[in-house]
Amino acid sequence: MRIIRGKYGRRRFDVPRNITARPTTDFARENIFNVIDNLIDLDGMTALDLFAGTGAVSFEFASRGCRLVTSVEKAATQYRFIEQVKQQLQADEVQPVRGDVFKFIETCRQQYDIIFADPPYDLPRLPEVPQLVLSSALVKPGTIFVMEHSRSNDFSVLPHFSQHRAYGSVNFSIFVIP
Repeated sequence: MRIIRGKYGRRRFDVPRNITARPTTDFARENIFNVIDNLIDLDGMTALDLFAGTGAVSFEFASRGCRLVTSVEKAATQYRFIEQVKQQLQADEVQPVRGDVFKFIETCRQQYDIIFADPPYDLPRLPEVPQLVLSSALVKPGTIFVMEHSRSNDFSVLPHFSQHRAYGSVNFSIFVIP
C-alpha cells in the first residue's frame, strides 16, 4: 500500500497476504483524490472511510490534512493492519472502528465533511449504501460523499448526485449535500 501525497506521502506498507479486501488501485485513488482536492480543501476537515479495507483511503485523508478520519472495517485482519499502520505513522487523527458498516451508519451521530465508501463489489446490499448514507445523521450541508463501485451500478438518479468518474474498471459516484 502506498500513500500518494501529503505529510505521509511516498510511504509504503506491505499488506498482509491474508487480507480479503480489494484495495482501490493507486491510479484510481490518485485520480479521485485530485477530484476531491478540487471540491474541498481537506485541511482541518473530518472524514469517514466506510469499508476501509487496508486503510489506504483513510491514510490518504490523514496525509492531506484531515483532523479526524474514522475508518470503519469489519474484518479483523484489515482492522489490525490499519491499527499497525496508524502506530507506525503516529497518525493519531485516524480512528479505526471495528464493526459492521450498516450498524455504524444507523447509530453514529457524528457528522463528517467527506465520506468515502468502498464496499465489496459483490456485497448484496451495495445498491443500498448511497441512500443509507445520504439519509443518515452522518451528513450535513456541504458534506461530500464518494461511492466506489463497479460499472454495473448507476447512482445518477439519486438525490444530490453530482458527477461520475471512471478510472479503468473503478467507478466513483460523487454526491454533494447542499
